[in-house]
Amino acid sequence: MAGRFMLWTNRHQKEILPLVAAGPGERVLEIGYGAGGLARLLCATGARVSGVDPSPDMRLLAARRAAAADLRLGTASDTGFPDGTFGRVVSVNNVAIWPELPPALRELHRVTRPGGRVLIAWHGGSAPSRLARGLRMPEQSLARVRSSLGELFARVDREELSNLTVLIGHR
Repeated sequence: MAGRFMLWTNRHQKEILPLVAAGPGERVLEIGYGAGGLARLLCATGARVSGVDPSPDMRLLAARRAAAADLRLGTASDTGFPDGTFGRVVSVNNVAIWPELPPALRELHRVTRPGGRVLIAWHGGSAPSRLARGLRMPEQSLARVRSSLGELFARVDREELSNLTVLIGHR
């Protein structure tokens, strides 16, 4: 049931695809793949998709939706992947539940290759649904994430999609 709720509340994930800009063969890591909705969309681009999520139940659900993805148990702080493996790392609507932000961002920086980018998205955006408005992250929390990204990445951009606020760390 939780997986179905995640798919419903995250149905706007497709709007992040142009920012991820993953084409055929691009290595993409999804942090917190949940029920597998975004992983499935990323696989459809021809990208080589991997993901980590701490829930064995979500892994089973996601594997049904994104059979081509390499979905593993893990966390933002401990992905289990080698240095510089990915050109893109993406997290949608889960940064607020990471136990500790700095170790997670250090890990994401570590697994991102030079020239790659990390995208961290959360409910919000320029025209959020009622649900997204209710789940919007306070500005001081977004500022904390942006500042922490800025300590590790060469540049940090902010994009407002219709239902997502996205922070992009460029390595």
